[in-house]
Parts: sequence; C-alpha cells; structure tokens
Amino acid sequence: MSWISESSLTPFQKFCVNVIKCGPIPNHIAFIMDGNRRYAKKARVGKAEGHSKGFDKLSECLKWCKELGVKEVTVYAFSIENFKRSKDEVDGLMKLAKEKFQKLLGEKEKIMNEGVCIRIIGNLLLLPEDLRKVIAEAMLLTKDNNKAILNVAFSYTSRDEIATSMKTIVDGVDQQHIQIDDISEELISQCLYTNMSPDPDLLVRTSGEIRLSDFLLWQFCGQSSAYGTYSVVSLNTSGATIVLKKIELQREVIKGNDRVERFLRDLREKRFSQLEIYAKA
Repeated sequence: MSWISESSLTPFQKFCVNVIKCGPIPNHIAFIMDGNRRYAKKARVGKAEGHSKGFDKLSECLKWCKELGVKEVTVYAFSIENFKRSKDEVDGLMKLAKEKFQKLLGEKEKIMNEGVCIRIIGNLLLLPEDLRKVIAEAMLLTKDNNKAILNVAFSYTSRDEIATSMKTIVDGVDQQHIQIDDISEELISQCLYTNMSPDPDLLVRTSGEIRLSDFLLWQFCGQSSAYGTYSVVSLNTSGATIVLKKIELQREVIKGNDRVERFLRDLREKRFSQLEIYAKA
C-alpha cells in the first residue's frame, strides 16, 4: 500500500469527518503503533505479515488525518528496545522499512505534489547502512515541504533522545559555542530529535495500554506543570484506544541570545550535512 492512501471516504465517513471538524482540530497528533504481533497471532499469520498490515493501517490513519486537517503526525514505529527481539523479526522489520522507504522514493512525484515532509526521529547510527541511506534520501527529498509533516520515530527511545540532547549541549559548552548559563529546558528541547516540531496535542495508543513506552517523554511529561494539562480518555472497553489529551499548550521560544541561536542554527546544518553523507554512502 502507498504511504498516502488513495481510497475515497464513504458517505458515512465524510459525515463523521464533517461532524468532527465542527470542533477544534489538533495541529499535531502522535500515535503509538501497537498490536501488530497480537494481530499476527490472532490471524495466524507471520509476524512480518502482521507488521506489514500495521503499515497499511498507518496509511489509512494518515488519510483520516489529512481529511480532518491535522497538519503534523508522529508515529512510534520502532523502538531501540525492539532490537532485543529475535534476529529474524528484527531483520524482517529492517527489510520492511527499507521496502517502504524505497516505495516512498518511487512515488516521489505524488509525495511532492501533496507537500508532505518526512522526518525520521531516532538514532540512525543503529540502523543498517542500506536502510539509513534510503531514509536520508527521503528526508532530504522532502525537507522543504510544509503542507503536511510525518515524523516516524524509528530506532527511537526518549531516553536516547534526551541523552543525545544533553551530549550535544555538553559538547557545545566544551567547544565554547555556548555557556553553562545558556542551558535551559527550552535549549534541551531545541536539541532533541523533535526540535523542528511543536509538542503533540494528542497521543493515541491503539492497544488499550496506558503507558508511554519511552515515547516522547520529555514532550509530554514536562507539560503538566509548565505548559498544559493532560487527561486519559478510553474510547471503548475492549481493546480500548487510549488518548492522552493536551488541554492547552504554550511553548517558550529562545529569543535574544545570539550565541544560542547561532549554536542551534549550526546544529541543524550539521544534522542535514550528516544526512547528505548517509545518502551518498
């Protein structure tokens, strides 16, 4: 299935979309893609087939978000912890990911016409070189698109993201690009993998589990006291989808510190330069 589903909505689905759009629409929704292996077991198919079906559902979900006018979506596709699974399953997931990103590059005209920006957030160094190459190509191809944004958390955990942010800041201090007094919560946020995105307004987990599983911990857990409030909403009683809902969001922006602004600008350029190296490998 294509990254962007071409199937049209039924009259009832269109009615539902119009009803939902009468209220406020979130700008950014995060999804924890959960239950692929349980589906495979229930349907008596291989784990690889279960993960492939999960991607198909993601494509449908992106179609709904597009119809509703949600500009940005972040999906938790592969945790660093998933590397602990069996070699066969991990190899199958790496193969599936490579196939899907190659398919994206194969339909680049459609992606560009839709104005979709693809960003992969995670530790790319942990991925096979061939997969890292196609991921970098996809990100560079779409980096200037701004009609819709899809962030794919792949080879990701929040602990790794926060640790990477802190290492970046420590390196900046060591090289005298910034000073210790420049360090703040917002600077840490701006050094995260998600630095180009606003924090999500909603988090949806499709399995009924009420846990974050090391996903966007900084972006969500820091909001209750500083920026807003969240509540948990169960949509049904069997296999419930759980939504972590942000009531309000207000993010402070670093301004007036030329040294920090220069440091962050150089950091973004460095990350794009690294992508170009991966793409040429």
